Amino acid sequence: MNNYKLIVQYDGTNYAGWQMQQNAVSVQQKLIEAIETITKEKVNLIGSGRTDSGVHALGQVANFRIDKELDIFKFQYSLNSLLPNDISVVKVDKVNESFHARFDAKSRSYLYLFSRNKSPFYNKYSYQFYSIEKFNFEYLNGISKIILGEHDFTSFSKKNVELNDKNCIVSGIHWKKGKELSYFYITANRFLHGMVRTIIGTLLFAANNNLDEKYLSDVFEQKNRKEAEESVPAKGLFLFKVRY
Repeated sequence: MNNYKLIVQYDGTNYAGWQMQQNAVSVQQKLIEAIETITKEKVNLIGSGRTDSGVHALGQVANFRIDKELDIFKFQYSLNSLLPNDISVVKVDKVNESFHARFDAKSRSYLYLFSRNKSPFYNKYSYQFYSIEKFNFEYLNGISKIILGEHDFTSFSKKNVELNDKNCIVSGIHWKKGKELSYFYITANRFLHGMVRTIIGTLLFAANNNLDEKYLSDVFEQKNRKEAEESVPAKGLFLFKVRY
């Protein structure tokens, strides 16, 4: 059996997320349709993780197994010809048959963009948060350190997440202020549904109200989504990189 790994970029604006759904169009669906058209085989396309509706990706990773061997260059060219303009396969590799895009991933990194001014170029890909420049990014980076390490992220995930284990290990987190765009970056072994956007909204709330680490510790301890703050909009979030 031949196993192929894809690195995929997409604009999530018009999709109900990565995952296949019955009554909505997903990125995974579009990719499967194109792959099956080319290979004439049914495929099970495995993604490194789900991205929510409206979330983008610069480095989503997926894999599928088929009987036939592909000409990688020709396959990538044909695949991108069939895919809509808001989805692109930037790399194709033949990998070991045992490779699994989700289970073999060691970490995932997300990037969230803020724009300080209204711009037709940034509108679809950043949160137009006009007061972002007033925030003390040194303070934000300071209180964000409590997120590092292993925690139960129940308070930061969607209420309908049906997982027994809600512990995640965050290995990197920081904020960076720019002239036009500012960003938030986070790396963890795994993420729960809605977790990144809720963390950002809660950290901004804490900084805006001069709250310290104790406030965030209390949010963790309550294990209740109502204790965390409102999530920031999906359009500023990108799945940045998956490491193996």
